[in-house]
Amino acid sequence: MKIIKLNATNIDLRPAISEIFVEGFYQWLKFFSKDKTKLAKAFAHAFNPEVFYAAVENENILGFAACTDGIIHSIQLDQHELRVHLGIFMGTLAYKILKKEFEVKPYPFEITSNMGTIEFVATSKNHRGQGVATQIIKYIHENTPFKKYVLQVADTNVNAVRLYETLNYQVFKRVPETHTKRSGINFYLYMQYIKST
Repeated sequence: MKIIKLNATNIDLRPAISEIFVEGFYQWLKFFSKDKTKLAKAFAHAFNPEVFYAAVENENILGFAACTDGIIHSIQLDQHELRVHLGIFMGTLAYKILKKEFEVKPYPFEITSNMGTIEFVATSKNHRGQGVATQIIKYIHENTPFKKYVLQVADTNVNAVRLYETLNYQVFKRVPETHTKRSGINFYLYMQYIKST
């Protein structure tokens, strides 16, 4: 397994990343379409190659994560692309709802100049539990210039919380979810990792 930055390859890995993205975030995306293939095509354009890292083995994508400075968006939605694949109504709705969630949504704290935000961590369902996400995040720590890294995770995503704790991330902020009944989430946990000097 090797970790590569998306903009460091001549092959467009975004369609394969989008399939894993849809699988991992399907519970939120299925409102726009129950068809996973259609969803994967709709979102394939959105991943910013400048900030996404992928684990690759035998030309297969095992998982991915983004790391950004909080200014550059990791996901950049194109309303036209969403409409082409999801239809005018659902494509427009997806754009309006998800743009706020993916691009505009501010962190509930200041992103400082030495801070990297880890976003959209996902592993292929066939490679979960094999250390893929761990390797990607370690690679990001070692190959990006930030001193501190922050991420958001749902309190109900116990496996992810445990993973981040093994990587020495610690919870520093809890924000209650306003739609607990619909989402099944009680709190969003904000965790941080500080590089040792």
